[in-house]
Amino acid sequence: MPAVTIRNLSDEAHRALKVRAAQHGRSTEAEMRDILEAAVRPTHRVKLGTLLSAIGREAGLTEAELEPFDRLRGETPTAPMSFE
Repeated sequence: MPAVTIRNLSDEAHRALKVRAAQHGRSTEAEMRDILEAAVRPTHRVKLGTLLSAIGREAGLTEAELEPFDRLRGETPTAPMSFE
């Protein structure tokens, strides 16, 4: 797993990170990881099932025809593919 070093972080920013981490009940490192992941994660990502459902509606499928797909769609996210 990659590691990142942040240089020249001000004392004020470091203290604020420590306080924020304590408020969330985690380490400063875990807090920084969460902040970075939230900053680069797409906020309005269209999921494949939603996109396919919209395509079906545009193609003229009725709600009754789309219902089996909605019923089969899982609610839990799939695990990312591993290439190792």
